[in-house]
Amino acid sequence: MPITGAKAARTGGDQGVWGRLTRLFWRYPVIVLLIVLLCSTAIVTPAVLSVGNILLMLRQYSALGIMAIGVTFVVLCGRLDVSIGSLSSLMVVITITLHDMLGPSVSVLVALATAVLIGAINGYLIAYLRLSSLVTTLGMFAALQGVANVIGINGNQVVAQPDQSWLSFVGRGFVLGVPSPVWMFSIVAAVSAWVMAWTNFGRAILAVGGNEKASLYSSIDAPAIIFASFMISAICTWLGGLIMASRTMQAQADSGSGMEILALSAIFLGGTSLGGGIGGMGRTVIGVIVLACLSNALILIGAPIQAQWLASGCIIVLAVWLDSISRKRNQLA
Repeated sequence: MPITGAKAARTGGDQGVWGRLTRLFWRYPVIVLLIVLLCSTAIVTPAVLSVGNILLMLRQYSALGIMAIGVTFVVLCGRLDVSIGSLSSLMVVITITLHDMLGPSVSVLVALATAVLIGAINGYLIAYLRLSSLVTTLGMFAALQGVANVIGINGNQVVAQPDQSWLSFVGRGFVLGVPSPVWMFSIVAAVSAWVMAWTNFGRAILAVGGNEKASLYSSIDAPAIIFASFMISAICTWLGGLIMASRTMQAQADSGSGMEILALSAIFLGGTSLGGGIGGMGRTVIGVIVLACLSNALILIGAPIQAQWLASGCIIVLAVWLDSISRKRNQLA
C-alpha cells in the first residue's frame, strides 16, 4: 500500500534528517567522535563539561597544541618533524638552568636562539640538501636528547624563587579568568589559520605539499617554503617548551618525552594528510582537543594509565580509519 499524506511527509522528513546526519558524520567524523565522547563521558561524570574542568584540560594540552600547530606546517609540506620531543626538553633545560644565573629574559632568549639554530639546521639539510625528513629529524631527536641529558647531568635544576619571576606567569598565570597558556594556544592557532587561508605563504605550503614539482613551475621557491616550515616548527616548540618550563619551574631532561608522538597523533587525528597538501590548523586544533578530552575523561573515571594509553591508541586508529573512509567517499562522489 503506498504511503501518502502526513505519513509520507514524516517518512520523507525522517529520511532527510537521517541523510543529513549521515553526511555530517562522514564529512566531519572526528568532530562527531568528539561529541559522542563528551556526551558519553558526561553521563558517567558530569564534571567533565564544567567550565573549570574544560579550562584545566585545555591548559594541560596548550603546550602540545602549540607544538602540534608548528609541526602541521611541516606535514602540510609533505615532510615530518619528529625532533620536537627532545627539542622541547632542551628548551626546558636551557631556560631553567640559565634562569638564576643570567635572569629569565636572557635564558628565554638563549633558548629561542637555540631553537632557531636547530630549525635552520633541520630546514637546510632537508630543503636544500634533500635529505629524508624522517631520518634527519630522528637523528636530531637523538642528538638533542643527548645534549639535554648532558646539561641536566647534575639532576633537576630548580628556580630558587619561582613566584618572583615573570616566567611563572607564562604557564601559571590567568587573564580574564582564562589560563595564559590557553590564550597563547588560541592566538597561535588563529594566526596560523589566517596565514594558511589568506597569505601567499599558506597557499605555497599547500602547493608544495600537494605537488612539489608542479609548484616549481608556478614560480614557488619550494626549498625556501620547506625551510621556513621547519623554522616555524622549531619556534613553536620553543614556545611550548617555555610553557612547560614555566609550569614546573624545574629542569627535567625528559620533560618533552613522547611529545612528538602526541603531536603527530593530533595532526593525523584531525585529518591532515601524511602526504601533505591536505589539512589545516583547525583540524589540528580539533585533534588536540580530542586527545585532551579523552585523557581527561579517563582520568575522571579513574582509569589506570595502561587503560588510558590503550583507549587513546584505539580512538586514534578509529578516527584515522573513519577519516580515510570519508576521503574515499568524497572522491567517489
